[in-house]
Amino acid sequence: MKLKLTLLSIIIFAATYKSNAQHEMHMPAKKNSVVKSMDSTMKGMNHDMHNMNMTTPMSHSYSLNLPMSRNGSGTSWLPDASPMYGLMIHSKKWMYMLHGNIALRYTKQDVGDKGNRGDDKFDAPNWFMAMGQRKIGEKGLVHFGAMLSLDRLTEGGNGYPLLFQTGESWKGNPLVDRQHPHDLFSELSVAYTYAFSKKSDLSLYLGYPGEPALGSVAFMHRPSALSNPDAPISHHWNDGTHITFGVATIGYRYDKFKVEASSFTGREPDENRFDFDKPRFDSYSARLSFNPNKNWALQVSHGWIKSPESLHANEDVNRTIASAIYALPLGDEKSLNATALWGLNKTKGHEGENAVLLETAYRVKKLSLYSRYEWVQKSTEELNLNESFYGENLYGVHALSAGINYDVLNLKKFRGAIGTQISFYNTNNALNNLYGKNPIGAQVFIRIYPALMKI
Repeated sequence: MKLKLTLLSIIIFAATYKSNAQHEMHMPAKKNSVVKSMDSTMKGMNHDMHNMNMTTPMSHSYSLNLPMSRNGSGTSWLPDASPMYGLMIHSKKWMYMLHGNIALRYTKQDVGDKGNRGDDKFDAPNWFMAMGQRKIGEKGLVHFGAMLSLDRLTEGGNGYPLLFQTGESWKGNPLVDRQHPHDLFSELSVAYTYAFSKKSDLSLYLGYPGEPALGSVAFMHRPSALSNPDAPISHHWNDGTHITFGVATIGYRYDKFKVEASSFTGREPDENRFDFDKPRFDSYSARLSFNPNKNWALQVSHGWIKSPESLHANEDVNRTIASAIYALPLGDEKSLNATALWGLNKTKGHEGENAVLLETAYRVKKLSLYSRYEWVQKSTEELNLNESFYGENLYGVHALSAGINYDVLNLKKFRGAIGTQISFYNTNNALNNLYGKNPIGAQVFIRIYPALMKI
């Protein structure tokens, strides 16, 4: 490289000298003209070389040999063909990325007032993410990630209304028909990856909080769910562990496969959304991921979770999850994304409760059309029902949502969209006295999010 630069400097010097010599035959000589010209040329070269050094390769967060588009939540995988939304910033050695989403909305969960469990609210579900990474030597990669949410301020302590949603608590009572707010600090993590070859990586991930190797990519990071302001009602069957106070994950990738094992805190976050909960490292999980090609990301995982719910401290959960995520680019700012997953929660003495989710999103320029179907088995305990009246039963809940976003504001790096969504619910007739027959939910919102990245 030094020899090439020396030869290039000689050629530029000769050309500059010849040009000035020819010029001096017709014009009076100017003091140090050749030297000044050479200095200017070399400064320009140095500036160009500096800019070249400023550009850091845009690799995956946990591998120097995978594309950025495979980044999911935690250490999970998306398809390589997934669209990426965010802002990218480069320094001399680091590459940074910012991402986020906020939906200012009005939601009403029982439009026809058929039952007495629906509620309505003005709110703003939100999350914001920052990450950075750099090479260490030729084969090492260090990464940090941070995720914040202001849900506690925009949703209140008991979250937002969502029929048949269950999980966590507020003021000592279980949250039912509501989605809990997320913690202010939803992820603070560091990771190091060493590449043995282009096909082989070993990585170590530490989070407080963080996300263990359990389940599919969390809902807010899936391209098929980005436009939907609601959490799935199967949240605690798949990605309910995405905010865990104390996580350590080791992962090994060989070509298209990755196997991971995690030790983490089983207890879900407490009601104080601004603090840091006690790390326990009393639970374990394992996950096998497989990306057969650029369009698919498959995973199967299992977790042994110690006492996840504070109100049922004696109940441990065995959780099994299988999922498939699909991404198909269709042209400039056009794409089709889909997710299918199944989850099973089992506690001692119970056969288990199942959940199935199917969701799709079709994006074309400014327009996004999306849908989500779920079938979830909710127990009498999950729905906080009187066991003496309802018995120890499982109730199958069907939920179908469809929505539309349309961009009305383009501020270069950010987009503003207006949207609306309608949700249809169906469950066992025994619950009609509480929910009414086939209740309907609806919402309107303004969504603010970063523009599509072109990498």
